[in-house]
Amino acid sequence: MILTLLKREMKVARRNWIGLAIPLLFFIIVVSLFPFAVSPEAPVLQKLAPGVIWVAALLAMLLSLEQFYRSDYQDGSLEQLLLMSSPTSVAMSKILAHWLLTGLPLVILSPLLAVLMQINYGSEGSPHTWVLMLSLVMGTPTLCLLGAVGMSLTLAANRNGLLVSILIIPLYVPILIFGASTVTASLENMRYNGELAILGAFLLIAIVFAPFASGRALKISVG
Repeated sequence: MILTLLKREMKVARRNWIGLAIPLLFFIIVVSLFPFAVSPEAPVLQKLAPGVIWVAALLAMLLSLEQFYRSDYQDGSLEQLLLMSSPTSVAMSKILAHWLLTGLPLVILSPLLAVLMQINYGSEGSPHTWVLMLSLVMGTPTLCLLGAVGMSLTLAANRNGLLVSILIIPLYVPILIFGASTVTASLENMRYNGELAILGAFLLIAIVFAPFASGRALKISVG
């Protein structure tokens, strides 16, 4: 059932490709502006790169949360989906589709922005770019899972974007801290296994609890 719902989400996403492109363009533009605003010197950019890329990724994910349930809620199809399948299955399919369409492209784009931010300056052959991608692979699904819960809780509110930001940003901060710390540790040639382990623990906890919590909140908001 989740795969069937996932296929539906992919078909719907094709019609709204502009909405999917906006967070990705935002991600690219924010990171690209920093060399102009701060300094084009490689050592300065390399020092700022982990925080800049991770903050831009977090804001891009936050910007894309409006795509979770809003259109289906407004046209009534969300209620039909909840009647045909369990709320947890609907929430899980939405989360998977959202990460595949938003989180995964951010991960794919990150090496290009890493080059722009001189993340491998003075360390040829180093794994810094791979560490950045790995941190995003482990961090962005957690952002999607937490965002789904926030959107489900505020679905019936008029200005739910503001409410989601208030609810979700405090939960996003630990992911931001450990995601950026992973890349910083790699740049300083220190061990980053601990930071990756914490990101993995956050992801596992979110996978266990977030779909269920989001599904229950959806049922309450729609019902």
